[in-house]
Amino acid sequence: MRLLKITIMSLLLLACNDTTNSDNSNVTLYYNGDIITMETNDPMYVDAVAEQDGKIVFVGALAEAEETFKNPTKVDLKGKTLLPGFIDPHSHFEKVSNTMGQLNISPPPVGDVTNIPQIMEMLKKYKVDKNIPDGEWIFAWGYDENLLEEGRHPTNQEIDDVLPNNPVYLDHTSGHMGVANSIALKMMNVTAESKNPPGGNIGRYTDSNEPNGLVQETAMYPFVGNMLQILETKAAGFFVATQNYYAENGITTAQDGLINRRKIKFYQEQAESGNMMIDLIALAGYSELEQNLKDSTITFKAYKNGFKVQGTKLIGDGSPQGKTAFFTQPYLTQVDGCEENCVGLPSITQEAMNKLFLVGYENNNQLFIHCNGDAAIDMAIKAHENACNTLDQPLDKDRRTVIIHSQFVRPDQLQKYLEYKIQPSFFTNHAYFWGDVHLENLGVERASFLSPIATSDKLGIKYTNHSDATVTPLNPLMTVWSAVNRTSRNGVIVGEAERATPYQALKAITINAAFENYDEDLKGSLKEGKLADFVILEGNPLKAEPETLKDIKVAKTIKDGKVVYSND
Repeated sequence: MRLLKITIMSLLLLACNDTTNSDNSNVTLYYNGDIITMETNDPMYVDAVAEQDGKIVFVGALAEAEETFKNPTKVDLKGKTLLPGFIDPHSHFEKVSNTMGQLNISPPPVGDVTNIPQIMEMLKKYKVDKNIPDGEWIFAWGYDENLLEEGRHPTNQEIDDVLPNNPVYLDHTSGHMGVANSIALKMMNVTAESKNPPGGNIGRYTDSNEPNGLVQETAMYPFVGNMLQILETKAAGFFVATQNYYAENGITTAQDGLINRRKIKFYQEQAESGNMMIDLIALAGYSELEQNLKDSTITFKAYKNGFKVQGTKLIGDGSPQGKTAFFTQPYLTQVDGCEENCVGLPSITQEAMNKLFLVGYENNNQLFIHCNGDAAIDMAIKAHENACNTLDQPLDKDRRTVIIHSQFVRPDQLQKYLEYKIQPSFFTNHAYFWGDVHLENLGVERASFLSPIATSDKLGIKYTNHSDATVTPLNPLMTVWSAVNRTSRNGVIVGEAERATPYQALKAITINAAFENYDEDLKGSLKEGKLADFVILEGNPLKAEPETLKDIKVAKTIKDGKVVYSND
């Protein structure tokens, strides 16, 4: 009798666990397309992927899936390509959002600006079209002196001529400088008597101390801080629209690469209110590191309602196209405000960086350091070594310290990355947007090793690759295109030996990007148990002609199993 009871119970348990005999109508099965898992070192395709309750529950053969699930909702991909949702390794969500309240004065292909008179006409028209009263701030974004016909920055006087009664600030495409008109300079207390702040520069007219409107690096901080404070009042209205924009680009996890404590609270409030369509990761500013570590409302590296503060952002130097990136060897062309040995500017002293690394490593806080030039990278490596030695920690502990941009990293520094488990987040879009400028300013050898994905992959370094939006377009497939082609605006190949394969370029915005954020068990590849974050593309990047990669369209973006964007 006892044996009979056990047998009946076993049969009941088997029936409950047998998915072939249960109703799986809440399972969504994707099939009939190129499904790339991103789980392996070489490309691996599967026939089908199934999702249930926001998680991946099956990856494999279609016949097995159809046996396993009785009544799934079927999605015929019709030959399209399904990948894990794109993970944004580094952009500025807030800046992208703020562009919705500014004038776009970018050069092609982002905007239409080719000369300074055009900017001035656009500013004048913007004031009229937006009915902006005298005295109110006007902001514009995206200009690049390297791509203007005049080959220089606009001046305060030129802006004064068209907008004499409004404070105006033009934000450079690099995010490392800008131009203010005379009213704006006066409001920010920048005069002929003002001294350059440490790590910054105030542009002057030739043979004069009078400011010409240009403010670089730390000199621009008051202007940007003021801009962000004013635009913050409109942030809630732009929040959903900005997420939509990321989703349109196939991104299921976005990043805000540098925010203050006020913005952290704003994002927390949005998440608690259920306004998150996609995941958002933020990097807190280094000036508030100790405050943030003491703040019980901030739990680093942990999602809450789709938002998390990942770590802390440090600024090591400026931008190479703006000639403020910090190098060990001088720029080859003239640098404004510098007569000799013009190697750029560190944005922070070695002593200050050492202290920040000590605090970060002592508190297990993940550090992200903006370094473009090799001298700035040297500073970060020294700070890492100093912190490890001082705290008696292993140099190769799994901290996932990220050197953002790492654009002009040297081969010996890549070896240090490998040895110390430091990760680079590269920026290959520079090869297109400023490759010609870098060749002129830095020479062929340095320019050709820009963002060396091919070498890093051979070494086994887990690299990522980003847009730094709004610096370059958000489109992740453009980062794939620029990594594979490395072609400049003038059609020059900038470092042929460092051309990535399409699969390497995709790793940088999927599985490697997940690893950067300690999310490798949660997202970044198609694997049972991971989040059902997918992007469906009109074409397959692994089969497309290299020059067409940036033109592949996103058909659908799916977050936690729900469609958040469709081009239908």
